[in-house]
Amino acid sequence: MSTKVSRRQKIRYRIRKKISGTAKTPRLSVFRSNSDIYVQLIDDTNGTTLASASSRDKDIQAQKGTKSEKSKLVGAALAQKAIALGLTSCVFDRSGYLYHGRIKAVAEGAREGGLQF
Repeated sequence: MSTKVSRRQKIRYRIRKKISGTAKTPRLSVFRSNSDIYVQLIDDTNGTTLASASSRDKDIQAQKGTKSEKSKLVGAALAQKAIALGLTSCVFDRSGYLYHGRIKAVAEGAREGGLQF
């Protein structure tokens, strides 16, 4: 019997086999903890993080609202940083989480911010 974490890890590896980020179209990776959410734009060819945002950033942490609403703000903040770097497209990596709730909110926030994936 596998635990929830190892099950998600297997799903992550399966997803990562299919997608990888480049300098022009980085991978938008999402990590969700119980209290916060973290997103990064990753260039896998060089192994570097181009931009990142999280719900622990001062301006987002100051906002009132549910975790899903904050997740949408995190997605929008990342999109703003990406556009400042001249990036408009990326590949979405849900990291084994279901595309629902906070993960979906991040994606919607990033799309509304101007990222395409």
